[in-house]
Amino acid sequence: MKILIIQHKMIGDVLITSLLCENIKKAFPTSTVDYLINTNTLPVLENNPYIDHKIIFDEKENKGLLKLIQFSKKVNQNKYDIVIDAYSKIQSWVDVYINNAPQKISYKKVGRTFLYTDNVEKHTEPHSYLGLAIEHRLALLNPIGIRKPLATEPKLYLKEEEISVAKELFKHHNVDSSRKTVMISLLGSDMSKTYPLNKMAEMVNYVGNNYNVNILFNYFPKQAEQAQQVYNQLSEKAKKNVYFDLLGSDLRSFIAIANECDLILGNDGGAINMTKALGKKSFIIFSPWIDKKVWATFEDGILHTSVHLKDYFPEKFDRLNNKQIKKQVDEYYSMFDFELFKDKLSTFLNQYIK
Repeated sequence: MKILIIQHKMIGDVLITSLLCENIKKAFPTSTVDYLINTNTLPVLENNPYIDHKIIFDEKENKGLLKLIQFSKKVNQNKYDIVIDAYSKIQSWVDVYINNAPQKISYKKVGRTFLYTDNVEKHTEPHSYLGLAIEHRLALLNPIGIRKPLATEPKLYLKEEEISVAKELFKHHNVDSSRKTVMISLLGSDMSKTYPLNKMAEMVNYVGNNYNVNILFNYFPKQAEQAQQVYNQLSEKAKKNVYFDLLGSDLRSFIAIANECDLILGNDGGAINMTKALGKKSFIIFSPWIDKKVWATFEDGILHTSVHLKDYFPEKFDRLNNKQIKKQVDEYYSMFDFELFKDKLSTFLNQYIK
């Protein structure tokens, strides 16, 4: 049995959808599982033992409908028995339409059901602590008979060499190994998903002034100016706890660095999802336009917890959808003061940092 799983776009999506690969291989050990993903997400799948082949989609090389068709025809040559489309947008619709697989599975969407043999309905409220992002994906396994998944938490797989390099990097920067290390997810994937930098500085300042911890900033070199803005607003005491220049050179090195941390705090996004997949604890700040019910995975209020402006001002969200909120995201962020959730953060940190 040959199965193709499709998940375009972002790191967090690709990481969570990799759960389908693991569950299928555990349920059907002799099956072949291929995973179609975008180029930039490849590092989160390195060393994953449940994927037989990675089919790489390069967005730059496959722009336009003709290129999409050519790409999909090439993929179809693999003669799959089952296609599971976890993305369900135009890029994957072309893949599915052209593919000759006897069984095609995705989410039920108006006007798209003809593309699939099995259309799975999404539910609007989480049934467990896993969160909707995971629950929805696991539901895609039902049509092939997997109703009790054997794996519910995505994982990242590091080599011993990668772990050793990260440990040496910590030694090189004289990171105090007697203290807990906190990663700060400083910036979201774009500014609409980024907690305002002055408010982020308040949070980091609070952590640095009140807890005896090592603090690492997660940012890309091109974001150094924004990271510096946060750092410049810290007290001298807090600055002494920040290892500003301890950075990875690529995504795999970031994963290895995150593996040496104990907690991650800050903006929802790929960094949070990857760090959770390493088994680390998390405190997430959601953007006002992001649906917390979808992405608050493993939320138990102990190991993983999060805050959303809607938790404090639900009336501000009445009769507005995410697109409408996104258009006014700056206005919403202006209401999202650190003081609103300072006590919740303190309760979270006090469990793990003495």
